Amino acid sequence: MSNQSYESPFCTRYASKEMQFIFSADKKFTTWRKLWVALARAEMELGLPVTQAQVDELAAHIDDIDYEKAAMYEKQFRHDVMAHVHTYGDACPNAEKIIHLGATSCYVGDNTDVIIMRDALEVVKRKLVKVISQLAVFADKYKALPCLAYTHLQPAQLTTIGKRATLWCNELLMDLEDLDFRMKSLKLLGSKGTTGTQASFMELFEGDTDKVKALEEKIAKEMGFDAVVPVSGQTYSRKVDYQVCSVLAGIAQSAMKFSNDIRLMQSFKEMEEPFEKSQIGSSAMAYKRNPMRDERITSLARYVMCDVLNPAFTAGTQWFERTLDDSANKRISVAEAFLGVDAILNIMLNVTDPENGFVVYEKIIRRRVMAELPFMATENIMMDAVKKGGNRQELHEKIRQYSMQAGERVKKEGLDNNLCELILADPIFMISKEEMDAIMAPENFIGRCPQQVEEFIANCVKPVLDANGVSDDKAEINV
Repeated sequence: MSNQSYESPFCTRYASKEMQFIFSADKKFTTWRKLWVALARAEMELGLPVTQAQVDELAAHIDDIDYEKAAMYEKQFRHDVMAHVHTYGDACPNAEKIIHLGATSCYVGDNTDVIIMRDALEVVKRKLVKVISQLAVFADKYKALPCLAYTHLQPAQLTTIGKRATLWCNELLMDLEDLDFRMKSLKLLGSKGTTGTQASFMELFEGDTDKVKALEEKIAKEMGFDAVVPVSGQTYSRKVDYQVCSVLAGIAQSAMKFSNDIRLMQSFKEMEEPFEKSQIGSSAMAYKRNPMRDERITSLARYVMCDVLNPAFTAGTQWFERTLDDSANKRISVAEAFLGVDAILNIMLNVTDPENGFVVYEKIIRRRVMAELPFMATENIMMDAVKKGGNRQELHEKIRQYSMQAGERVKKEGLDNNLCELILADPIFMISKEEMDAIMAPENFIGRCPQQVEEFIANCVKPVLDANGVSDDKAEINV
């Protein structure tokens, strides 16, 4: 770590070592070499003058990359692919002359980008499934705990803590569905040549179309893909980057919704994210317990959501068969979208951990419910009085008047809500204290929340967990 040059916070503070490796030089350039091996092997098997000894020599030198020599060559050639062709050739003198035979730069560059996105998506998926599983555990635990629900951030009819958690979980399931679709649709670029026509390979194979097609099939199989793109210019369509980053932006959206809800609930003192014994909330206000983890989720999510514009503009400004204004942008934007989502999911794994995650303050939640419940209970009180012979319109007017009085008492005088006392004192309602208490049980106002949670977990979450398995991922928050 240098203290005199810029280093990305994604590497020093946020993203996991696992995700950082996927976008590392070692991963990138060893994949280039694996692609060169796959190309040589396929050309040999299809009858070109490539020997098994040359393929073996290339395979033996996949990992021993001389980065200093590659940097020297790149400074000389101003071309990263040719720099690594020469570096690889120096390490494999017998195979030097057949490295990159018939290929163009995008053969290694673009195919590697697709492979890296596939591998990174697998990490994202694994962590996403684990977060979904942890949220499902939380939802089930609190499926029947009544809490205030909100519309327009104003108290509305009750919900439960567990039901609210299913809303977060459901959006993540939607993201997982998108992610699965994109992973299944990812295709290798293959060996398309300089403008996508495969002219160089048609020349090598003396016009044998079947061999040119077989070449791509062999390369794709060796690199773990079922198919290559059907047509291309020199590059795979940059819409692929946009589509993949859109999935990541979708996860960021869901994460931001989740983290904002938690931040609001923490401000109400209903729930808190983990807070360690020696953690400091504020340098000035020693009592503070700030939701720094969820604030970080919100912050990173905003970055990822904005970042998706980069591949969108890149896709829209590719001229004809390709231009190079994608290169600098995409090597930053795609990597950072993945690093950002990786960091977000790491924090979500931490705060949703069933053992050391959220803290729920049930008594605070109950107190806040009871402060608003009299207003919500008035319809039930009115209908019970009508059943006993009361006039619905007269009862409605009385409740309206008493609600205004009670609301003014709360807002202007800072006193408790006395709506129930006003109703009890008025004989028009024909209600006893015992009957009032029975009506005022919060559990009467949560509808089908417990059943909805159970059905959601059984019908929506469990099949996903059964199909994918749940990893043992845990995330430590270091800063």
